[in-house]
Amino acid sequence: QVQLVESGGGLVQAGGSLRLSCAASGRMFSSYSMAWFRQAPGKEREFVAGVSSSGGITNYVDSVKGRFTISRDNAKNAAYLQMNSLKPEDTAVYYCAATYNGAYYNYWGQGTQVTVSS
Repeated sequence: QVQLVESGGGLVQAGGSLRLSCAASGRMFSSYSMAWFRQAPGKEREFVAGVSSSGGITNYVDSVKGRFTISRDNAKNAAYLQMNSLKPEDTAVYYCAATYNGAYYNYWGQGTQVTVSS
């Protein structure tokens, strides 16, 4: 069992930065690949970024490439999303999620709101 708790969201002006954190409980954290998703009002939840269990492989949705960086610290049972050059269209609730085999996401956090003003 893994419990995920996000933090770090807030209100920021366009062009600003935020760093989201995802704190995980459980001893198996290093066995899971981690990802960040987001859901804007009236839209479906979308994948934003993912990182492999070791941290060696990352991938991003095209709209955030070059602006967002996903990372993890297995010693601290945590994953992060550094978001730079934020745009109003990045406004959404951001969720972290964990997957053991990549087929589906087993665990989800409760989400943290990110609002980017123009």
